[in-house]
Amino acid sequence: MTNVTSVLEFKLLGFSSNPCCQILLFTVFLVIYTFTILGNIMIISVVTLEPQLHSPMYRFLKNLSFLEICYTTTVVPKMLANLLAKRKSISFSGCMAQLYYFVSLGATECYLLAAMAYDRFLAVCEPLHYAVAMTPETYRRLAVGSWVSGVLTGFLPCQMVSRLNFCSYNLIDHFFCDISPLLKLSCSDTTVTEAVIFILSLLVLSSCFLFTLLSYIFIILSILKIPSASGKRMTFSTCSSHLMVVTMYYGTMISMYVRPVHNLSSQLNKAVSVLYTVVTPLLNPVIYSMRNKGFKKALEKILLRHHRLHYL
Repeated sequence: MTNVTSVLEFKLLGFSSNPCCQILLFTVFLVIYTFTILGNIMIISVVTLEPQLHSPMYRFLKNLSFLEICYTTTVVPKMLANLLAKRKSISFSGCMAQLYYFVSLGATECYLLAAMAYDRFLAVCEPLHYAVAMTPETYRRLAVGSWVSGVLTGFLPCQMVSRLNFCSYNLIDHFFCDISPLLKLSCSDTTVTEAVIFILSLLVLSSCFLFTLLSYIFIILSILKIPSASGKRMTFSTCSSHLMVVTMYYGTMISMYVRPVHNLSSQLNKAVSVLYTVVTPLLNPVIYSMRNKGFKKALEKILLRHHRLHYL
């Protein structure tokens, strides 16, 4: 389709023009990004290497960890480069590509978290039928369906934004190419684009969040019916980590996208964006590795096996 913009590149204003502040932010974000990548790789490796973790729950977790690596890598490396660069720019095509991957992977995470909630619902509320309901084929359909649905969800908003006219003003008051600062920057009439993106965000985020919320309401009700206190603790421990990740992710995303774009201040936009692009991908491996007993036991077994092999 014809590209009607006259802007060939955008300049990202980022966080601050103070060199000392930029170096501090670069150091902090680099450390967080490094631990995020290493933590999620650790989850992928442990789930892959340990046969006892080849259940659907941990395979979904492996998908989520791979997704978090891709999701944060879409934004953070370019942000780090711009913190040290004098010319903080991104090409128009690079901006649209970053926007597409960001939207697609964000939508994929919504679908994947909903699929994980469904898996936990079956495991806790229908334990006798779990093996029949959550077969390897069912897991594959849910996982592939989440990725495909996310890829398709990103097309419409990115197509609509890419066809806007940005005239000659190209300063984006953000640290990456997000929807709201691009709509504010455009000199075209963005009413239809804003409405479509708002409705799409509302449908995707709200439907996935409500499905996940209902799943956990049924899960909590089932846990309360367990007679023994130890049984309650054991069952809830397998779901609490996923519930924490869901709460953080949906809380930040809904506060950002399920409301009119013009109500967002640039500073609030940046602050909340840091939470779901930088902080949440780090908390995912921390929460799952520290609060999941099955995962901790598998990690200890792998480390012990490696230690024994090292001294043979």
